[in-house]
Amino acid sequence: MLWSFIAVCFSAWLYVDASYRGPAWQRWVFKPVTLLLLLLLAWQAPMFEALGYLVVAGLLATLVGDALTLLSRERLLYAIGAFFLSHLLYTIYFASQMTLSFFWPLPLALIIIGAALIAVIWTRLEELRWPICTFIGMTLVMVWLAGELWFFRPTDTSLSAFVGAALLLLSNVVWLGSHYRKRFTADNAIASACYFAGHFLIVRSLYL
Repeated sequence: MLWSFIAVCFSAWLYVDASYRGPAWQRWVFKPVTLLLLLLLAWQAPMFEALGYLVVAGLLATLVGDALTLLSRERLLYAIGAFFLSHLLYTIYFASQMTLSFFWPLPLALIIIGAALIAVIWTRLEELRWPICTFIGMTLVMVWLAGELWFFRPTDTSLSAFVGAALLLLSNVVWLGSHYRKRFTADNAIASACYFAGHFLIVRSLYL
């Protein structure tokens, strides 16, 4: 795993650096390369149950979504659908490892975060209003179940998955807020760093 980890970190750093100050070609090259390396890392994981392949499928859906975002704006709806599918697959993976439990402060906090984000970007979403709101809802459910898994079974595996899911939520908050409300310095770099770190930690949970 060591060399795969180094390759993922190096490729992700090159993309994040390009998002902040680098050339456009570097972003086009290293985002799919990083995701492919993550996919390879997940495929090599010692998955003792078939449900572990949900993470692999989630990464594949993410790769498709990212490829679609590089195309015209008309493809953005399909990209959002691919990201929704990715988070749905992660959610099923988390839910499959737990029994019914409920730690009410977590969903309450997530509802507040989701409502605040939607309130900030609502007027700018136009025809993508409901697809993006549905995607936000799916992301919140993913983080909730990952958190419930950690509270139900506080292990390094569940902690890695929970932090990874939370970072994916943070990445989407930064990306949606900057894209639809107000751009700020290093917004793409911050969103990308959280994005890659989130996926990596979820993949890492397969090794623990």
